[in-house]
Amino acid sequence: MKNNARGKVVVIGQGYVGLPVAVCAAEVGWDVAGIDLDQRKVGLLQQGQSPVEDISDARLEAVANAGRYVASTSYELATDFDIAVISVPTPLRDTRPDLTFIEEAGAALGPFVSPGSTVILESTTYPGTTEELLIPILEQRSGLQAGEDFFVGYSPERIDPGNSRYGLKETPKIVSGIDASSLERVQGFFDTFIERTVAVSGTREAELAKLLENTFRHVNIALVNELAQFAGQLGINVWEAIDAAATKPFGFMKFTPGPGVGGHCLPIDPSYLSWQVESQLGHAFRFVDLANDINNHMPDYVVQRVQDLLNDQERSLKGSTVLLAGVAYKPNTGDVREAPSLRIIELLQARGANVVAADPFVPEHLWPKAVERWDLERADQANVVVVINDHEGFDLSGLAQLGVPVFDTRNVVPDSPNVVRL
Repeated sequence: MKNNARGKVVVIGQGYVGLPVAVCAAEVGWDVAGIDLDQRKVGLLQQGQSPVEDISDARLEAVANAGRYVASTSYELATDFDIAVISVPTPLRDTRPDLTFIEEAGAALGPFVSPGSTVILESTTYPGTTEELLIPILEQRSGLQAGEDFFVGYSPERIDPGNSRYGLKETPKIVSGIDASSLERVQGFFDTFIERTVAVSGTREAELAKLLENTFRHVNIALVNELAQFAGQLGINVWEAIDAAATKPFGFMKFTPGPGVGGHCLPIDPSYLSWQVESQLGHAFRFVDLANDINNHMPDYVVQRVQDLLNDQERSLKGSTVLLAGVAYKPNTGDVREAPSLRIIELLQARGANVVAADPFVPEHLWPKAVERWDLERADQANVVVVINDHEGFDLSGLAQLGVPVFDTRNVVPDSPNVVRL
């Protein structure tokens, strides 16, 4: 990689979070090494093919051709780094936080930490992870002392895949450090390519802020999801009621129901906070537990409604062809992490349904097993259509003209006698 006045950056994890950081940093002049242990992903990156929607092939090729970005599975690229950003997954395993990827990244990066270098954790986790887990690993592997020889901070990711208005650069970035010098370096790095950074006093506050953001959304989505179920039983149009409430210019924030929650954040982040409260304080985080129960069972409710629709047609769910319009967890992205559609597919197949799906954004290697891939134009061949997402390119108005029932979980299909809403 060519020398540059800004310095060398290593970004560990080249997915929805890490790749945007790597490319944005390279675009403003940092020399960036993207490290990922997924050989398939690295192979795509080396060929100039972006595996995430928020970074185009053209942007990736531009920084690679300029000698500002290179991808590899080898940590040897971390030699002599100035800034290292750890953006690895933090899944739940049996309802407990699994920080294995952070531990492994820290252990692999540690030998390359040198005096004056800065390490920034971006992965979502519970408060205390940066100081209590990551720093001891870095110190043990480097033989250096954090805060004296090298700098450490935490800056939670706020990536919203597919959001064309608020990308990485436009979304304010929370930054923190274990001391004033660390904060200065963390903030200084992100200030080079992000419009606004927001400093907080410590890493625990930054870690908690991330969990608070998504717990807020999780709880409010659970509220409208449960309300949608009751409103349906009462014969009330919950969508109209929500739109009416949203006209109030203060004291109300609009949330809409759906088939469940997906992505890395909502199904997982609040549980990190709930786990820490219970394990360290001995208390149940009742709001999170209740929200988990409601949102996790929305796929069950969707399947029950689909079965009711078929019963009204004097058909059994067993043997019926159910077409899912959308597989990804949100519109205009191929992200299937924790997607509610996967649980819906599982429940439908367990009841003997023939499940097919249409989703132009989900790549083949992420496509659910035993599910035939259809185009939405074949919707009239199904016995029932379930709208999971309103992807661009979907002819939702055409669904309103079908001779088969449509169960719309997003309130996006035009009114029609064959359309029933969540």
